Amino acid sequence: MSVLESQSLGTSPRSSLVSAVLRFRELAIVVAVILVFALTYFKNPSFASVASVQQMLAGPAIIIMLGVGETLVIITRNVDLSIGSVLGLSAFLVGDLFAHYPHMPVIVALLAGLLIGLVCGAVNGVIVAYARVPALVVTLGMLYIIRGVDAVIDNGVQIEPSQIPQSFVNLGAGTILGIPTLFIIASAVVAVVGYVMRTFRSARDLYAIGSNPDAAVLAGVRVPRRIFSAFAISGALAGLGGALWLAEFATVASTAGLGYELNVVAACVVGGVAIFGGSGTVLGAALGALLLNTIDQALVAARVSSFWNQAVAGLLLLVAIAFDRYVSLRAERILRVEGAHHDDN
Repeated sequence: MSVLESQSLGTSPRSSLVSAVLRFRELAIVVAVILVFALTYFKNPSFASVASVQQMLAGPAIIIMLGVGETLVIITRNVDLSIGSVLGLSAFLVGDLFAHYPHMPVIVALLAGLLIGLVCGAVNGVIVAYARVPALVVTLGMLYIIRGVDAVIDNGVQIEPSQIPQSFVNLGAGTILGIPTLFIIASAVVAVVGYVMRTFRSARDLYAIGSNPDAAVLAGVRVPRRIFSAFAISGALAGLGGALWLAEFATVASTAGLGYELNVVAACVVGGVAIFGGSGTVLGAALGALLLNTIDQALVAARVSSFWNQAVAGLLLLVAIAFDRYVSLRAERILRVEGAHHDDN
């Protein structure tokens, strides 16, 4: 069995180490969320109110959804910086559809948002996977292109709450058994994609590509097709996130989703998705988004300046990248030792 194949099946020393680290990272994030919540509660007991907890769950829901798609892209050693613009474009176009067709079913609105994002993601995927243009350049360019297209389309017009049906608004503001609907939808996306990533070989190929693209090609992995699929899914989830963004805020301006791409990448990396590719889970990305949102709310509840939010997020990002680099270097040493031992035998 080749190193690549053993990595895909999770049997190599490196895979075992990375898997153990990811499990530790996810558990550590859960502990960190509980710790931040407890410390803030002792300082401000109202932080544990039902409304506060619901906001803690609903707040990161859209970031979680975008983080799922971004995770697939980052695992392949790429990055999608256009998702914030895709979200904004989707939110406005879905809102405009409601303005012209006020009785449009909710499911049609969600599918419209998903389709808009899918088209944008497919464009990114074709250029990156088949034209072999660096993803950073492509998606950064698409960020500005889509934002410009959005500005031209809306032409200063803002979607107002009165134009959005109450049934759609309820999707963003409602709860089921006390749990925000947005969080339930985001959790369902995490569960489905997480299951696919663990179960299907085509999904596991993404890890092989991120670990060693050249070896993946030699092993028969259809690298361009897999990378295209990752970008298409990322775009589709960003489009769906745009429709849900509209449901949550019931209004859209040309600045919708501005800066979301940085928040999403930060959540992914803090959650254990290696910025160098090859490892990470959608659950980790979701927990990373939850942790950052919890810290954000905790600082507000503790009456700490909002400027510290970005400082804390940046510090966590640097620590996560440094930790991932350390794990990567250690894994390489393990593989070298294992290889030398195998040669001696």
